[in-house]
Amino acid sequence: MGEIVMPDIRSLLFGDREEEWIRKRETENIIIGYGYKKFSKPPIIGKNPLIRSNTVIYNDVTIGDNLRTGHNVLIREKTTIGDDVLIGTNTVIEGHSKIGDNVSIQSNVYLPKKSYIEDNVFIGPCACFTNDRYPVRVKYKLRGPIIRKGASIGANTTFLSNIEVGEGAIVAAGAVVTRNVPPWSLAIGAPAKIKALPPKLRVPNRI
Repeated sequence: MGEIVMPDIRSLLFGDREEEWIRKRETENIIIGYGYKKFSKPPIIGKNPLIRSNTVIYNDVTIGDNLRTGHNVLIREKTTIGDDVLIGTNTVIEGHSKIGDNVSIQSNVYLPKKSYIEDNVFIGPCACFTNDRYPVRVKYKLRGPIIRKGASIGANTTFLSNIEVGEGAIVAAGAVVTRNVPPWSLAIGAPAKIKALPPKLRVPNRI
């Protein structure tokens, strides 16, 4: 069996257009493969990525086809991202996380370590998820959110650690979510109250 040769990151992103890669790296400050520790491995990125200026992707990251980022995106180590994912401007993914296929993450979203996002999820701008229930006070096992398939998260929402949002649920804009949201239900208010999802909203996301 012949030796398997892995393509370098430039060819993964820009094919044979090395000059374009050099120009984008220098003029747009894109870092693909930030070596956060010794022996970490370059990220694997699928076909047709669109990566905008000031994006940083750490080593030990795996991303599927058709990634699109806004500007100033940070994707940290040990993160796996599926196909057809949008990650908006100024969004931070802190690492050790998994994001499914056909996910739309809007601008200024914060995802802490150990976040789990299933397929066909929409996360609105400025949503903030946490993974530490008692920050800097007591020892606590870090647990990020679990967002099940087809859920929609509104803008300016805030989540305590270890919150699960069920399949097809909607979290209204501005909600402060302190407990799990059942499938196909509505979380609204601060702190959020759980209500029945109106029949007209019991449909799949159109991402």
